[in-house]
Amino acid sequence: MFTHEHQLRVRYAETDQMGYVYYGNYAAYYEVARVEALRNIGFSYKEMEANGIMMPVLENHSRFLLPGKYDELLTIRVILKDMPGVRIRFHYEIYSEDGELIHTGETLLTFLKTDNHKPCRPPQKFMALIRPYFEPSAKASM
Repeated sequence: MFTHEHQLRVRYAETDQMGYVYYGNYAAYYEVARVEALRNIGFSYKEMEANGIMMPVLENHSRFLLPGKYDELLTIRVILKDMPGVRIRFHYEIYSEDGELIHTGETLLTFLKTDNHKPCRPPQKFMALIRPYFEPSAKASM
């Protein structure tokens, strides 16, 4: 299993009139944390796209437990529970500055060839970087 945490401070423009994170912004938070999680293991979305593979979102699910608030430092935990294939499912847990779980979500993405928009296997570089997190020895050391 792969996990990564990314912190993000809620900006005023991301809130509604009540000072709560506007619900539509959680998808953007997912994306920021997802990109940074992959960057942390040495993988670049930009490089992948330059090499002819993109990852569109097929599904997006959110569960709002408590509101995120203006100027709060949120911690977004990105989790890959299963080894990716043509599709990859990211799970998210968002915690308040006080460490309370305020939001959960998940996105399902797929790997597509940019030129013909047909599904493809994940890039070999990505698989080489992520595979160790799913090997039996990884459970003891990570």
